[in-house]
Amino acid sequence: MADIRGLTPFIGFQTRYNLLNRSLESDIQPMCADIGIGIVPWSILAEGFLSGKHSRDQKNTDSKRKGQVNSHLKNERNWRILDEVKTIAQECSRTPAQVAVNWILQKPGITSPLIGARTLEQLQDNLNALEFTLSQEQMARLDHVSNPTEWPFPQDVVRNLDRFTGMGMEIELPQQFHAVRNLRTSKI
Repeated sequence: MADIRGLTPFIGFQTRYNLLNRSLESDIQPMCADIGIGIVPWSILAEGFLSGKHSRDQKNTDSKRKGQVNSHLKNERNWRILDEVKTIAQECSRTPAQVAVNWILQKPGITSPLIGARTLEQLQDNLNALEFTLSQEQMARLDHVSNPTEWPFPQDVVRNLDRFTGMGMEIELPQQFHAVRNLRTSKI
């Protein structure tokens, strides 16, 4: 629309993105790469969950905790992701927050993650993620453990055809949908 109307096009897109929420990878990230829009993610530490400051015994004991953090604590998949983040942090002699920030920095299209530090110590810790690079093997481990169990619409439509219609992959799809025909998620 900007090209058609002679306007300045968008150059950046802000969105939630972290190891617990990778939904933008299904369609937004490829679209941004295709048309040259940089991605500026927020909530990169999943409301502090990926900093490693929480423990499993908080899962059922902290009734005062509200909102998103509470839902992170209740999800076993999130704890498996955090365990891998902590393991890699130990391997690198870094903090879990630094590993989570570094993972974000290495993802395609990410231009500048927004840091949500509340203290000087948190800010310094997050900035120290710039001092190292996770190996390809470490990135692959984080990608594997955090691979979404479901992708959002429209990618879920093809995968769920059989469940909803009983026709599965037997129906003929228009050419423009062939790219998502074989899209699968891992069952973690």
